Amino acid sequence: MAIKGSLKEASLPDVLQLLALGQKSGCLSIADRSNFGYIYFDKGRICYASIVNRRDRLGDILAKHEKITQEQLDAAIHRQAKERDKKLGEILVAQGVISQQELERYMRMQIEESVYYLFTWTQGTFNFEADVRPEQQDFLVSINPESLLLEGARRVDEWSLIEKKIPSFDLIFVVDRDRLAISDAKLTETQDRLLALLDGSRDVNQVIEDSGLGEFEVGKGLYGLATAGFLHRAGRTASAEDVQMTDARVEEHRNLGIAFYKTGMLDEATREFRRVAELRGTDANAHFFIGLVALKQARWREAMEALRLAAEKGGSRPAVLHNLGLAYEQLGKLGEAEAAYAEAATRARTDPRVYVGWGVVALKRGDHGSAAGRLDRAKELFAEKIPPIWFWARALTAAASGDFEMAEQVAAQAVEMHPQNAVLRNNRAVLQELAGDLPAAEELARAALRDEPSLPQLSKNLGDLAYRGSRYDEAWDLYQRAVELAPDLGDDVYFKLGNIAYKRNAREQASALWRRALELNPKHELVKANLDTLSTLT
Repeated sequence: MAIKGSLKEASLPDVLQLLALGQKSGCLSIADRSNFGYIYFDKGRICYASIVNRRDRLGDILAKHEKITQEQLDAAIHRQAKERDKKLGEILVAQGVISQQELERYMRMQIEESVYYLFTWTQGTFNFEADVRPEQQDFLVSINPESLLLEGARRVDEWSLIEKKIPSFDLIFVVDRDRLAISDAKLTETQDRLLALLDGSRDVNQVIEDSGLGEFEVGKGLYGLATAGFLHRAGRTASAEDVQMTDARVEEHRNLGIAFYKTGMLDEATREFRRVAELRGTDANAHFFIGLVALKQARWREAMEALRLAAEKGGSRPAVLHNLGLAYEQLGKLGEAEAAYAEAATRARTDPRVYVGWGVVALKRGDHGSAAGRLDRAKELFAEKIPPIWFWARALTAAASGDFEMAEQVAAQAVEMHPQNAVLRNNRAVLQELAGDLPAAEELARAALRDEPSLPQLSKNLGDLAYRGSRYDEAWDLYQRAVELAPDLGDDVYFKLGNIAYKRNAREQASALWRRALELNPKHELVKANLDTLSTLT
């Protein structure tokens, strides 16, 4: 005899207790709005459970608990695609990746997680059909339903709190990375795992699918992040009503965003382009502009994520790849930057800006031959209007290759074409110092410092010249100015400040400065020697 009813009238735990007491065998199906699940019984005990349209999580559970590697899971899934009559667990056991005992343990865990999730369904209907057996499965468990009720009740209570922050699984969330970066909050392992998926392109359902975690784990993790203020809503998956949003409204926000961007109102521009992305999820250009704003504000990781989205949604336009390469470079991901610039160069063979960026990445990677070739190609494409960054990169490339004659030629041309550029004048001053022309180097550096007093490297280089000339008081003042502007300028400046302090017999101050140098460069042998010497004198 069938048992059916409404979940509003009889809760799922009550139904499970009834079936357990009656020692029923069969299939209990539960429907909650667009969701559908099954719990199979054998003489009143749960033997299997599943949820329709919910990815089989056995492999994810095994990988999460480090019982198998991702490569082993991928191989098993690939084999399963060819041998459709075999279950994933059966394949893993046959391959010797896990034992039958481990398989049964984690299958039980998977089934329990499915039941716990079904406990959270409070609307819809249930229907029990007697003597219905599950199709062939990896493993059938034998669980007393009552043993799950306490944990299920706890999770239902927590879900009532979670739903206040996560009321629907079609919501899309993004991480407030600026706030997270300045916070001392300790995230859970689950929350760390979710961060990479909360990029504004996935709703909660998709986050659950892509994370390989259970609904409860994801909900609990998101609840914690949202409660701490690290998440904000970025929209929801398009519904029939959302799709009716007019193109005119999208363009209104886009036009506002462009206007704000052009006038330097960057936060306002980001707000408008995020609205475009909410209204039209496939709009790559909105993510592109969000990325451009983040680049201008030196929020490199946010820029990288937005530009990656733009590339995925918009077919990887050269401008997107170019700026993505820059974001990667600023994050120190030089391999990824190299790949992005290479792809941009194949799509925009006559854009000199791409070749400059590509050349700078090669320079930073120590590939001076490639850097020179790319920068020289950029110069051909620039023709007469060569920007300062090209001269900066080309001079450094030549110097790094040991071709100081060419480096000096490029630096001299740079100052001639961009006489007010303090960075280029500083570079030439350094080259003149290396060549032994100290008066010319100092004259050029002093002139540059007068025009650009906020450039710390200029103060540092002038300090070096004063230090070489034994003008220690002057060097001290210049070094102090440099580290005020850039406290992490480098170990060398703190090393020399420590030397000056020691000459002044200020040993404690010298020790502090040398220790700061050692923090910046733990391999600085002269600093270590000085500190050892100082320790023997105290």
